[in-house]
Amino acid sequence: MSETINQLIFVGGKDATISAIAAAFARAKGRRDVAIHYAGIASGQVSPLAWRVLSEFHVVPEERDGLILSQTGNVVFDIAVSLCGEANAPCAVMPGNPLQLHWALEDFSGRGADQATALESLRGLCETIRRLVDDFYGRGYLDAFLQSKRTENLVLDHMSDGVIAHDLNRRVFYFNAAAEKITGYKRETLLNQDCHEVIPGGLCGAKCSFCDGSEPPKDAVIKEVEIATASGERRRISLNVNIMSDQAGKPVGVLACFRDVTREMQLARRLGAIEQFAGIVGRDPKMLALYDLIPELAESSASVLIQGESGTGKELVAAALHNEGPRAGKMFVPVNCGALPEGLLESELFGHVKGAFTGAIRDKKGRFELADGGTIFLDEIGDISPAMQVKLLRVLQEGSFERVGGEQTIKVNVRVVSATHRNLQKEMAAGKFREDLFYRLSVVPLVVPPLRERRLDIPLLADHFLRQLAVGRSVRFSPEAIDFMLDHNWPGNVRELQNWIQFALIKCKGDMIQRDHLPPIALNPLASVKTPPNSAPSLPIPVKGRQRLTHEIIEAAILQAGGNKGEAAKALGVSRATFYRFLDETRKSVS
Repeated sequence: MSETINQLIFVGGKDATISAIAAAFARAKGRRDVAIHYAGIASGQVSPLAWRVLSEFHVVPEERDGLILSQTGNVVFDIAVSLCGEANAPCAVMPGNPLQLHWALEDFSGRGADQATALESLRGLCETIRRLVDDFYGRGYLDAFLQSKRTENLVLDHMSDGVIAHDLNRRVFYFNAAAEKITGYKRETLLNQDCHEVIPGGLCGAKCSFCDGSEPPKDAVIKEVEIATASGERRRISLNVNIMSDQAGKPVGVLACFRDVTREMQLARRLGAIEQFAGIVGRDPKMLALYDLIPELAESSASVLIQGESGTGKELVAAALHNEGPRAGKMFVPVNCGALPEGLLESELFGHVKGAFTGAIRDKKGRFELADGGTIFLDEIGDISPAMQVKLLRVLQEGSFERVGGEQTIKVNVRVVSATHRNLQKEMAAGKFREDLFYRLSVVPLVVPPLRERRLDIPLLADHFLRQLAVGRSVRFSPEAIDFMLDHNWPGNVRELQNWIQFALIKCKGDMIQRDHLPPIALNPLASVKTPPNSAPSLPIPVKGRQRLTHEIIEAAILQAGGNKGEAAKALGVSRATFYRFLDETRKSVS
């Protein structure tokens, strides 16, 4: 068994003169189990006068320059001895996180002095340093420090949690054995390196507080991220990140403890113990499969087309794809393409220059510019015109565009996530949607299931919305209310369910939501579970005469139309203006 070589470093002032003196006296002790290094803050140079004075003390120094503190390589130091005020603070972030001892000495200031004065100053420093080194070795302080460091390493290397520490420039100075096991990276590969340059995306999953030059967070941060191990395997880790400060309270680095939760996440999903992920609520097998897919897709920059009926939560899925990936630190910019006319949509997406059209009083950035480095979410992409499809295709192909009325080409790095409730295959067959655009958007297709296909999630979602909306109230559902919700066909999906809970909380004055507190579905008997899945849900029958329009009828019509007030007005046989007037009046009457 080979002898353990302990690493001791002396750190001097601006150059390495006084640290070289200390190292020379330490080497003279002849301890074979201790390797001696020396360094300066800004320079590794040693004054030639130091070698002359050391010879007077019968010490033979090494004829070479020392290290620069920030360039100590990947040596894992056990003990760091600083010899002046300037050297004290930087030792806090040295590789190996060494135990520290400080000797408060004046730095050698021989520059500008005559040789006799400089020699006298060095003789005094040598005498002081020799005495300090003798005590450090002879009185057992060195052995006590080494034993303490061995105990610390033993504890940290036998932890099941990984530990990594880096300075404010992300330069790693500590990495324990568990961290090596979880990530597959060896500590010598990481020490004194920027963790992002070694680990793709870093251990933070590119959600780093030090990537954009912003101030580090003051409080501890707990999060889960996906990382790639040295072998390329995907793992999910739980991170607990804390800021380390010096004695003056100034931040000097970051300490992160992490553990591999990949296995337990997989087991929890298989057992149905996961109830939500990235803001998406559900534990149906279809949703668990979606949870597994999102982290994999999040790491890619490929375009994703999310398909699903209105109200299924497509925007939540799009946001999860952004937040779980390396673009999480940048902007997530949603655009509802179906809600804007073509002229306004072009300006919203690409921006415009001053004077491009009436009302363009200044230059304006478009959503693609705002999303540079991040993600743009194009909701209801199936509603855009053929002309806009051509312009969007160019952005996807070339990553560039011009603002409306402008001539300058703007290049962006944007991930495009789109969504639609339409069947784009049928739209293409009808000549309404370009095939080349479809295949650009749908590099990865993703389908969000309707609520009727995951009925086991209905009680879970209902309770989730109840907790969100019933602020300050203690309310629960009766079994009859739950049964009624389970029997409904949910043409408006999760959005409709949320509206139901809002409606029920208005009606319910007690602590139990009953069946009759839910919207009057009797107006639409075809919206039951017996409705064929592919058939369009019937809306409330048209009414005639103002006296038949009540608050409940109007709210039920909105619910059955999935929140679309225009469709609700059409179903009731009244104009939009009349519908909105009745809606305003009835809501005022019940408020």
